Amino acid sequence: MGFWDTLTGRSKPKQANLDALFQVPSAALTLQSALGFVPTGDGAVCYRAAAGAGFADAQRDLVALLGEGSDAPKVTTQSDSYGFTWLLVDNEPLDPQNPDLTGLCTDLHAVNTTLEQDGYGPGLLCSLIPFADSAGRKVGLVYLYKQGTFYPFAPTGPNSRDNLLEIQVRDTLKGDLSLEPELSRWMALWGAPGL
Repeated sequence: MGFWDTLTGRSKPKQANLDALFQVPSAALTLQSALGFVPTGDGAVCYRAAAGAGFADAQRDLVALLGEGSDAPKVTTQSDSYGFTWLLVDNEPLDPQNPDLTGLCTDLHAVNTTLEQDGYGPGLLCSLIPFADSAGRKVGLVYLYKQGTFYPFAPTGPNSRDNLLEIQVRDTLKGDLSLEPELSRWMALWGAPGL
């Protein structure tokens, strides 16, 4: 940041560290051993879709690229009631004894990177990786694109969440992930896919 930016109070936004998504597989092992949550095998990237044929082409190419091949995940898009688009990567359920998230994290990284490189980075909101335990509780690890940090989100109903579980997950993963320190940024993702 330069002298003029300091005087005028401007600051540069924090750059996303998309490689942080590759820390999720080791965090998943910690989450499984400490709290019994295993990854569902699914994931999603949330963004505000841009108008125009260029964005539609980029989105269609991403869906085709990720869904290519015999063992490829099912890749779809859906819009939510808030006007955001979710690109869903639906893998087979992962083996609870050996939850390998590397492929899923690679796919989510590719979506974010491609949209960023095509000039659509400002529209990226977050990436989501859902987990579930044997009691049926769900929690999602949410990567905030603009902050470069993670936070847990544990919905318990249409408009309720388990704050105690979220704090417990945060405390469990503090050594594995760069966690969002500002609780006010722990957005509720009501109706998020996989949760």
